[in-house]
Formats: sequence, C-alpha cells, structure tokens
Amino acid sequence: MNRIRSIDDESLSQAAQIVRDGGLVVVPTDTVYGIACDPFNADAIERIYEMKHRPRFKALQVLMASVDELDALQLELPAPLNRLAAAFLPGAFSPIALAQENSDLKTLHDDGQGNRTQGIRVPNSALSLRVLRATGPLACSSANRSGNESAQIVQEAYEAFGEGVDLYLDGGPTQGHVASTVVAADSHGRDGIAILREGVIDQATIRRALHMNGGGLGA
Repeated sequence: MNRIRSIDDESLSQAAQIVRDGGLVVVPTDTVYGIACDPFNADAIERIYEMKHRPRFKALQVLMASVDELDALQLELPAPLNRLAAAFLPGAFSPIALAQENSDLKTLHDDGQGNRTQGIRVPNSALSLRVLRATGPLACSSANRSGNESAQIVQEAYEAFGEGVDLYLDGGPTQGHVASTVVAADSHGRDGIAILREGVIDQATIRRALHMNGGGLGA
C-alpha cells in the first residue's frame, strides 16, 4: 500500500515526475477516481487500455486545470460547446473538442467525418485542480476494470490495478459513481448538439442552458 500517498507538495512532485517518465497515476476528480498518464505518450496510453481491458474504440478524456490550456494542446471548442463550457466548466461536463492539424495528442479520435476529436474535462474540485496544475494535462479514464463500477475511494482503485499503477493520490471519497455528461457539436442535431452520454448534468439542464438569454449560443 506504500504506493498510496496523500496529496501534498512531495507527492505532487512525485506524480509529475512519474507522468513525465511515462508512468501511470491514479487521481481523484469531482466525480470518480481516474487512471491517468501523459496524453502525448502513446505507450503510457496503451498501458491504460491494457490495465482496464478497455476497448480501443473508446477514447480517453483529457483532464486539464483550465480551458485556457486548450490552445497549448491545439484544441478548440466549436459553437455551441464553447458557450456551454463557459456555463458548466469547471464541472461534470465533457465537451468534445476539435483538434487542429498540428495537434500531436495521442488520445485523438477519428469521428469518421474527417475530424480528429478529443473529449476534455476541467474537474470542479480544488484538490483535482491542484493535481493538474502540478502534472499538466492528463489522459484519463475512470479507475476501474472496464465494465466494473468506478472507484469512489482510492482503495477501490488499488484493488483494481494494484502494483500496475506507479502512484495513487488519495483525495478522500469522491462525490459519486455517476460520470460526466459528454456532449458533441452536431449541426444536424437538436439545438446543434448531440448528447453522447448523460451523466451528472442531465439533458434538460444542458438544453435549457442553450436557450437562456434568448438562445443563439454561437461563437
């Protein structure tokens, strides 16, 4: 159990070094614990898929401390997701960003329509944001074997992955097992969006936000 550390300056420095070296860390978010790595390291990302037994067609999210980091990752949020992000981030909202041509993230997903996409998250948790400011953006998936319930305490993540993860950051119990709501822009969809996964923020709340102040949540 010595791989489990409380969150302090020393453990955050250790986590950042592990990520730079291509290792795996488990981190708390505002919903569940996540297993994470450097989003530019293809080998580390492959380890997450192997550890979780996760199908390769299921993309990983990128966690970040602020939407201001999108530019550095060569990502952008199309309308109306840019305005929804302003309303719901930080929070349990995962908009699907579009990658610019020169983005070299190894987590990008081909949407079959000529676009490379990336789900992003800014957790609504001071502790999670502290971790992300130390490590930088992280490729992340829930800390559980695929198909099992997500970890809500760090010990549950350890039971799933054991010594296969280099460091577990213990942030105490998370708020619940319900995941974030994933939304993509869709010019043919109702309100110009497609809700790919309904989570903490329900569909009605998302759509209501689109029509606030007269609607027209464009760029």
